[in-house]
Amino acid sequence: MEENQITLDSLRKGTDNPAFSCSGEERCYEECNGPRGEITEERRGEGKGRFSSYCRKALQPVSKAKRFCKARAKMLRRVALGLLGVAYLCYFIVACWLNFQRALALVVMTAVVVFFVCWSLFKKHYGAKLLLLLSPIQKCFQKSWPWLKWLLVVALLGGLVAWLALDSARNPEQIISLAGFCLMVLFLFACSKHHGAVSWRAVFWGLGLEFLFGLFVLRTTPGVQAFQWLGDQIQVFLSYTTAGSGFVFGNTLIQEVFAFQTLPIIVFFSCVMSILYYLGVMQWLIVKISWLLQVSMGTTPTETLSVAGNIFVGQTEAPLLIRPYLADMTLSEIHAVMTGGFSTIAGSVMGAYISFGIDAASLIAASVMAAPCALAMSKLVYPEVEESKFKGKASVRLSHGEEQNILEAASNGAAASVVLVANIAANLIAFLAVLEFINAALHWFGEMVDIEGLSFQVICSYILMPVAFLMGADWADSPIVAELLGIKIFLNEFVAYEQLATYKKNRLSGLEEWNGSRKQWISERAESISTFALCGFANLSSIGIMLGGLSSMVPQRKSDLAAVVLRALLTGICVSLLNACLAGLLHVPTEVGDCVSFLSTANFSSTSYTTYICCRQLFGSSVLENGTLSFTGAWAGLAQSSWCLAQCCGHYNHTAC
Repeated sequence: MEENQITLDSLRKGTDNPAFSCSGEERCYEECNGPRGEITEERRGEGKGRFSSYCRKALQPVSKAKRFCKARAKMLRRVALGLLGVAYLCYFIVACWLNFQRALALVVMTAVVVFFVCWSLFKKHYGAKLLLLLSPIQKCFQKSWPWLKWLLVVALLGGLVAWLALDSARNPEQIISLAGFCLMVLFLFACSKHHGAVSWRAVFWGLGLEFLFGLFVLRTTPGVQAFQWLGDQIQVFLSYTTAGSGFVFGNTLIQEVFAFQTLPIIVFFSCVMSILYYLGVMQWLIVKISWLLQVSMGTTPTETLSVAGNIFVGQTEAPLLIRPYLADMTLSEIHAVMTGGFSTIAGSVMGAYISFGIDAASLIAASVMAAPCALAMSKLVYPEVEESKFKGKASVRLSHGEEQNILEAASNGAAASVVLVANIAANLIAFLAVLEFINAALHWFGEMVDIEGLSFQVICSYILMPVAFLMGADWADSPIVAELLGIKIFLNEFVAYEQLATYKKNRLSGLEEWNGSRKQWISERAESISTFALCGFANLSSIGIMLGGLSSMVPQRKSDLAAVVLRALLTGICVSLLNACLAGLLHVPTEVGDCVSFLSTANFSSTSYTTYICCRQLFGSSVLENGTLSFTGAWAGLAQSSWCLAQCCGHYNHTAC
């Protein structure tokens, strides 16, 4: 021990600590790896083993619970769904008990969901048995079908002719819309690629479905109320956009600047559509609609799915549903896909048009009516002459997004809309500037030959005026409707809807119909016809969008796409015009009501369309003879007639004033 002691003297002589010397290191190594080191390792191993056993014992209940849930997953799922169902039933009963009128929308939605759930369960468990039971009736029906179908056709045509005769007797202007509808179909048949190969089943079923849906939406009380309610709910839903856009841009900008007022709606709508796609709601709707079209019209599943998808999404998004099948589709099927894209509008931009003030119910009806009509007219213009690989195919798999959760779906939808918003803003800036330049150039050329006021709109009004008149617009309104059609075809529908919204606001504000030689608004009938006629992406600028979108999916078929795109564009334009003819045929004028009661209690500090109509009625009832003012009709003998006339004269000019 004394040898190893460290003293000040030894340090001065340079003696080192043996622990840090080589011999010290070897000794330490031997000690550590000797018997004592082995014991330490054993103890550590025992400690780890005990800890692992403790963990296993502690986690045993969790493992048992996991195995229990896995073994009884189906039962637990049923229990959870049952509890949720009971909770919703309690909520539903309480809502109906408190205020049934307020809960009417909830009742309708619940009834629809219950119907489809019950139908799905019934089809799953008893569908095969029911088909087997009905097989004798089916065989008998198939034997009788050759003569039965002609009986049905004659009955339907007879009923349609009788209804049109009775209905047109009350509104003779509807005959013009019917004539326009028939001429448009004949024009498309004249443009057909293969006249002898037309599938008349697809044509007549498509037009029939379009007519039936239009009749339900525009003429029946349940249809009008349902779509009016749906339109109101969409407007309320879109108003929630202001919460986000107001926070980002401020309330002043979203009230005064178009870009901050309208374009954020597209972002919001795109986000919601992406969420619905992630949840599978949109796929379910598209499959149901496409099944109806496919069964009735006899079209292939691929083209039908794409056209049905165009009701909700745009011209480049809908083909993504059938992207794996595009390479093998025939030219007729590709033409149908393109026609569906040109004939409808996307749900995202529909929200923007609704924010302009365009009637939401008419836009929704136009989009849905366009689907069967587009498929029918596509098969009329470009009939199938090839053997489709998808004919008779039971089903086609829909492509789904790659999002992992609902938050990613919402984020991707909002991010994807940025390109669309930028595209719309850039197109509006470019097209409005080009339109202004064209008008200035035409004005300059017109002045050279003493033609005043020559513009692009004026040229369109003369060229397309017969088309507007054949759709059912009054002759006085036809020039403006023709202008809107020209803007839609040669520029885009966004600009056209913006101008239509201006005319509608002028009418609802109660402005004079004429300001000199220029009309400030068009009739409600012309507005409805224009709304349907403008509802579609069929314009010259969309050719590049359509070709670019489809070429990126199937680059090997770029020449085939270019070969049919112009014919598809023409078909898409005519589909929108056919919808407009049907809107004119089924339009019912709105009754103003009792003008005497309205003007007697009206506040003349502001005007409205009803004020204008009632004042015009009052002007027509006033008679000035020998300096004495008198009134006829409902205004005769009323003390307030002169006061109402004075108030009307304060806003409108008339000889009676």
